[in-house]
Amino acid sequence: MKTLLQINVSANSGSIGIIAEEIGSLVMKEEGWDSYIAYGRRSTNSNNKLIRIGKKPDFIRHAIETRLFDNHGFASKYATLKFLKIIDAIKPDIIHLHNLHGYYINIDILFKYLAQKAIPVVWTLHDCWAFTGHCSHFDSINCTKWETACYKCEKKHKYPQSLLLDSSNKNFFRKKHLFHLVDNLILVSVSNWLAGQIRKSFLNDNQLVVIHNGVNTNTFMPATNIAINKEKKGFKNKFVIIGVANVWNESKGLYDFFKLSKIIDNDCIIILVGVNKKQMKKLPGNIIGVGRTENKMELANLYSVADICMNLSIQESFGLTSIESMACGTPVLVYNKTALPEIVNNDVGWIIQAKDFNTILNVIKMVKNENPQNTYNRRLKCRDYVVGNFDKNLKYKEYIKLYQKLLRDNDYNSTT
Repeated sequence: MKTLLQINVSANSGSIGIIAEEIGSLVMKEEGWDSYIAYGRRSTNSNNKLIRIGKKPDFIRHAIETRLFDNHGFASKYATLKFLKIIDAIKPDIIHLHNLHGYYINIDILFKYLAQKAIPVVWTLHDCWAFTGHCSHFDSINCTKWETACYKCEKKHKYPQSLLLDSSNKNFFRKKHLFHLVDNLILVSVSNWLAGQIRKSFLNDNQLVVIHNGVNTNTFMPATNIAINKEKKGFKNKFVIIGVANVWNESKGLYDFFKLSKIIDNDCIIILVGVNKKQMKKLPGNIIGVGRTENKMELANLYSVADICMNLSIQESFGLTSIESMACGTPVLVYNKTALPEIVNNDVGWIIQAKDFNTILNVIKMVKNENPQNTYNRRLKCRDYVVGNFDKNLKYKEYIKLYQKLLRDNDYNSTT
């Protein structure tokens, strides 16, 4: 029996944690493999075998080192060394890395270990942290330093926040060295846009494939009796706009929704899912805040009762919430920024220039006044589009094919 080990900051929690869960579950079901997920901070019940990397004190020390020394990814030494002993014990045939940032693992120790082993390594990049000296996204400030060498980071005070030192230049070259140590490493990008950024970075000589993220189309599906559900939620005769994010901030479009709330008609309501308690207190009267939820059925129900989903983010490596919305039959409006335009077409939504509020209002007016049959047909197209292109089984079987290829190549290399 083959064994898969995935490493991510969370297990079956948050978008990437759920992706890892679904990949592991599919490998067990389709291939009969054993599957482990090693994680740092958050987890929910899982079909996979879970391994916790470090404990709360390790997380706190890592956060302190980050805040003071900009040492993110280079702390958690003891926790990582202990984890390596577990890897030796379970003897994985494939190691699949996801997000290595998140205050839980030491990449210096991890990659030097991987360089000594003959284990094939897949690394899915869900953002840009792997090839910058500090940040996970840079488009909000149009930074291009990472193409040559990071220094004097303008996002030092953003995640992963450093309050004291700026070690972006040092971190840049440490990463560049470490990530070239592993010979049997293949990179996976979750979008063509992100792949383009990777090819401009110091990772450009690595083997790279694109595998878009997938969604569970049996969970994210249109609700029945939408009108009745709308009425139960108090949205009768309301035009419902929904926005969803794991973390809301300026780059995710939070303040754009605030501005939109001031100019929409009185019969419109905005639902923002994922807001924290502090943000909840600042929401205008026509914005309903919903906290972060692991209840996907409830989230699917909210998508379904919405008339339109808006993703007003200016930096997205993929845009999974837009796919979730369309799987529920709800069309999406996105900005023409980063990866979002590649997952939306004219049949299922609208791609507009960032912060073009006049066009947003025109789209709302058009959807409100269009023929009900057109609305129904668009909802069908949204659903069919996701089922045909982004179903989790369809997408994550691509990982199984990749694993199998790596194992064949590894067997060939070990016999020659």
